[in-house]
Amino acid sequence: METTTLRIVLVDDHALMREGLRMIVNAQSNMQVVGEAADAVAAIALTEELKPDVVIMDASMPGPSGLEATQRLVRTLPGIKVLVVTRHAERPFVQRFLQSGASGYVLKRSTSDEVVRAINRIVAGQIYLDPAITETVIESAGTHRAGTDLGGGTSLSQREEEILRLIARGLLSKEIASRLDISIKTVDTHKTNAMNKLDMTSRADVVRYALLQGWLDEV
Repeated sequence: METTTLRIVLVDDHALMREGLRMIVNAQSNMQVVGEAADAVAAIALTEELKPDVVIMDASMPGPSGLEATQRLVRTLPGIKVLVVTRHAERPFVQRFLQSGASGYVLKRSTSDEVVRAINRIVAGQIYLDPAITETVIESAGTHRAGTDLGGGTSLSQREEEILRLIARGLLSKEIASRLDISIKTVDTHKTNAMNKLDMTSRADVVRYALLQGWLDEV
């Protein structure tokens, strides 16, 4: 069976960074770099011309920012996946990019395996956040009391909220089951119940809900 090759555009104002990302991407049998840009203006023009599957976007560049480019691309190219690769792990950066429509956020100090994992996850329709970020940005210290009203008159059980938080972190059902020492079926049941209560249909909905509830503000 023929494997579809993911077409990827790299955007970074540092040639050395683009070279490193190019080597990582092109080393994968299902990925190929089809274009590169050193600034947001060139990135927008190139991406709108090539219509790749994924754009790997630097957050900070001279001129218009990666955030502005992300907002433009998500608006004009429905279905485009933007993976932000940056040095910034601060909450405001993460929040702004997720709210702009970015599908993933990875730190530049991450391993090549992490970058590849992020690409595969976002192409599969998931939101991906670097584990180094999610440990401090998304994981709550328990400030939100489980079972309380979280909006719209809807209450989640302690387990439902716990599972939603882990989903927002990018964990899959199998990983959640292992972490909580419960079955995958139990995870899926709680996930379905919670998402039905909140009228959610995707992992992206869960992450956006986490933003609205202030879970990303908790440390």
